[in-house]
Amino acid sequence: MLKRFEPTAYALLRIVAGLLFMFHGLQKLFGLVGGQRMALASLPGIGGAIELIGGLLVMIGLATSPAAFICSGEMAAAYFMVHQPRGGWPIQNQGELAAIYAFVFLFIAARGGGMLSVDRR
Repeated sequence: MLKRFEPTAYALLRIVAGLLFMFHGLQKLFGLVGGQRMALASLPGIGGAIELIGGLLVMIGLATSPAAFICSGEMAAAYFMVHQPRGGWPIQNQGELAAIYAFVFLFIAARGGGMLSVDRR
């Protein structure tokens, strides 16, 4: 019965995940929405660029699979570089968001743009 809503629910997941990811990039690159501006030629700056551009591409569904794959890789790297040294489990090392983003973007990379995406047009 709810299967008929799956394409719409997936589109909403892709759009919201991309939009929220973009905010992390806006924080790092421009110091907006409560963030601190980082130098572009730094790991956080490069991460911010991936988050802003990749989030936008995922949100609008343009080059969705490669963009989401790069975003997933960035979040996996962030988890292992920043969070995992603080403790073994995401709940201990505050890495839940990085872990969930990594897997959501991996799913989006495998699934593609879907409905309401530029890729589909």
